[in-house]
Amino acid sequence: MKLLKTHRIYLFSFGLLLANPSFAAMEDDPLLTKVMINKLEITDNDKEGNPTLVWEADAWIGKDLNKVWLKSSGERNDGKQETSTSALYSRAIDPYWDFQVGLLHDTTPDAKRNYAEFGIKGVAPYFFETDASIAIGKNGHSKLSVSSEYELMLTQKLVLSPEIELTAYGKSDPKMGVGVGLSSTEAGLRLRYEIKREFAPYIGVNFSKKFGQTSDFAKEDGENTSDTQWVIGVRTWF
Repeated sequence: MKLLKTHRIYLFSFGLLLANPSFAAMEDDPLLTKVMINKLEITDNDKEGNPTLVWEADAWIGKDLNKVWLKSSGERNDGKQETSTSALYSRAIDPYWDFQVGLLHDTTPDAKRNYAEFGIKGVAPYFFETDASIAIGKNGHSKLSVSSEYELMLTQKLVLSPEIELTAYGKSDPKMGVGVGLSSTEAGLRLRYEIKREFAPYIGVNFSKKFGQTSDFAKEDGENTSDTQWVIGVRTWF
């Protein structure tokens, strides 16, 4: 009788596999992809009356532990743009954290720089989404970037998102318009409405300030060293 029951269990399990092949692969580590446009926004006019387009996006492909990431951010104003692009290998080192290593390419209207980049990305205590990296380039150039964001659910569709970002450099680089030490900080507050989780328009305010030699370079180019701007944009992913 026990042998007959055992055979029945095997036959039942085999029937489940035939009826639902995905049941057999439930333990597999599937290949996944994601494209995330965190920011695609227009700021209010600068002192010449020109609006600025700002973007921040990333995409990844991979499995649970190992992924390849592409990150892009920048802004475009009056035909001139500054960009920062990373291509990274990402490895999960903790349920909430990934270690990332790869290449960083920064551009301004006057120059461009390449770096080797090392960083971590994940969720800090109290659910602060954090991205921190250090980049090392030729001739002693280096760059430290840290950003953190928090999402406060006001309702099931209305989300208030404060964020802060700082950038520092290990060496003055006049061609890139940055000075040694703390270069700039940005703090923003955005209120978005999730029409769907994958699509959410938002409005917000952004404050930015430049420091030290970076501030001096900005003054020489006739740029503001601190600014407060209203923004309108969209956040989407797929």
